[in-house]
Amino acid sequence: MNFLNFVILTLLQLYTSVLLLRVWMQCVRADFYNPFSQFIVKITQPIVRPLRSVIPSIGPIDTASVLLAYVLILLGIIIPSYLSGTSFPLSLMFPFAFIELLTAAGKMIFWLIIIRAILSWVSQGRNPIDHLLYQLTEPLMAPIRRVIPAMGGLDFSAMIVILVLYALNYLRVDVLQWLLSATLY
Repeated sequence: MNFLNFVILTLLQLYTSVLLLRVWMQCVRADFYNPFSQFIVKITQPIVRPLRSVIPSIGPIDTASVLLAYVLILLGIIIPSYLSGTSFPLSLMFPFAFIELLTAAGKMIFWLIIIRAILSWVSQGRNPIDHLLYQLTEPLMAPIRRVIPAMGGLDFSAMIVILVLYALNYLRVDVLQWLLSATLY
């Protein structure tokens, strides 16, 4: 059962991350002619296209992709509970899935920033993914850079975004504990 749990959860989390990446690429108006962007669109389009005919976008947010990611996270809660023979309280399931959706978005942003930092040392702008990573991370890093400019050639904006993400992750734990305690009493 553990192996099956692991495989199912991993596949659901990977596809959720890809869907959230697609949403983020649309929000920041990333270059969709980039080979990596094309890959993301091609692996999500077969499922997102039919949903879009039923669920329209709200402004720049691809509502169909966000809703599908939410459903996948719900499945990531329901399936392991079912396989292990336990039950997850229904009153907690939907808020928990929403918090996990925000957490998945935060993890995606974390990895985008880390990969951009590593590639900045290695490829120095010669890779097609460099420009895409710039487009995906710059909307978060530029406002910080205006407040705290680079000092001595070191850019601290990536580290500050990551620290904010860590702080939000601790807040997530507190909210989940509060939800659990409110449900039990």
